Amino acid sequence: MHEMALAEGVLQLIEDAARREKAARVRLVVIEIGQLSAVEPEALRFCFAAVAEGSVAQEAVLQIVEVPGAGWCAACAATVAMAQLYSACPRCGQHRLQPTDGTQMRVREIEIVASTH
Repeated sequence: MHEMALAEGVLQLIEDAARREKAARVRLVVIEIGQLSAVEPEALRFCFAAVAEGSVAQEAVLQIVEVPGAGWCAACAATVAMAQLYSACPRCGQHRLQPTDGTQMRVREIEIVASTH
């Protein structure tokens, strides 16, 4: 399950930001996950809850924003929606789509609670 490794990486980013900002805790984490990224949002949510236990992000709300897939067709030069990698172009039927969006996963926002010290 690669979502566990991804959740650990996200937690590392959060802890680094919290340390840099001298945060007491993290309130909210917003993550963008592309539809074509091969990341299962619910598996990531489960894994994040497990790795965040006992950390500055233990009580953080994890908000996942799903980014739709899109691609450019080399055959008909159209930009089209893509539901999955390696699918045919819905416009011309050719299998020459190159993904242009929806393959990413990124931490978009971290909301912290400042330390009282």
